[in-house]
Amino acid sequence: MMKDQEMSSAQLEAKKRARNLTTRRILSQSYLWFLIVLLYAPIVLIIFFSFTRSKVLGNWTGFTFGLYENLFSGYDRVAQVQVNPDMYQALLYTLIIAVIAATFATLLGTLAAIGIYNMRQRSRRAIQLLNSVPMINPDILTGISLFLLFVFLGISRGLTTVIIAHVVFCTPYVVLSVMPRLTKMNPNIYEAALDLGATPFQALRKVMMPELWPGMLSGFILSITLSIDDFGVTFFTKGSSGLNTLSTFIYADARKGGLTPELRPLFSLIFLTMLVLLIIINWRAARQAKKLKG
Repeated sequence: MMKDQEMSSAQLEAKKRARNLTTRRILSQSYLWFLIVLLYAPIVLIIFFSFTRSKVLGNWTGFTFGLYENLFSGYDRVAQVQVNPDMYQALLYTLIIAVIAATFATLLGTLAAIGIYNMRQRSRRAIQLLNSVPMINPDILTGISLFLLFVFLGISRGLTTVIIAHVVFCTPYVVLSVMPRLTKMNPNIYEAALDLGATPFQALRKVMMPELWPGMLSGFILSITLSIDDFGVTFFTKGSSGLNTLSTFIYADARKGGLTPELRPLFSLIFLTMLVLLIIINWRAARQAKKLKG
């Protein structure tokens, strides 16, 4: 009798644990999906309303590729007017700044990561802490600091100062992307290359760079994304010469009372491009990991 009671109590306890686990799993998954919906719902709305000609986001006037045609032709055949030329100029400056800043940030960040990795443990921790500070700082603080620096040095603000500013705030992210590759790399291969007759530059280019390439590529793409996304730093360092990136153009356009409708297909294409790049990078990384395991 006692054994039956003990078995029944144990079964009840097991059922309670199973219910608790199921409840926790449902709550955690619901919370995760809630966050995903919260993050991606605005992007889905922009993509959805990029297939209608309505000037106001949220007003559906019928399915059409008209905004995409306007974006690529630069002319609205329905309204018989040109699409805002400032948008194309802002897009061009955004791409130029992003590519140049990401290239320099990747080179500087990779060299900095190698230098940090070769430091003593205490010095390495201190420098890594300092490297994390710009990433934690609000953009507005970085933008104002660089603005005051350029004013103090007497440098006229424009395209050059924006590129310098973007290199400054992108470089720490490249360091963060390259450091894990350095920790996984065999520390003796560089010295082995030197022993075999390679110069330091040859050992860096032919031995270390191929090992660090995935981290460098991740840092490069992250830098491009951060550069395209930035507003605060660009706003304080672009000066008054009429230079605009997409973020500052959108800010100025919104202050006029509305957004250019062709921005919706442009945002959709940028998002899909970044999504495809991310999928390709993750696919290649998974493929390389399988090769290493095999």
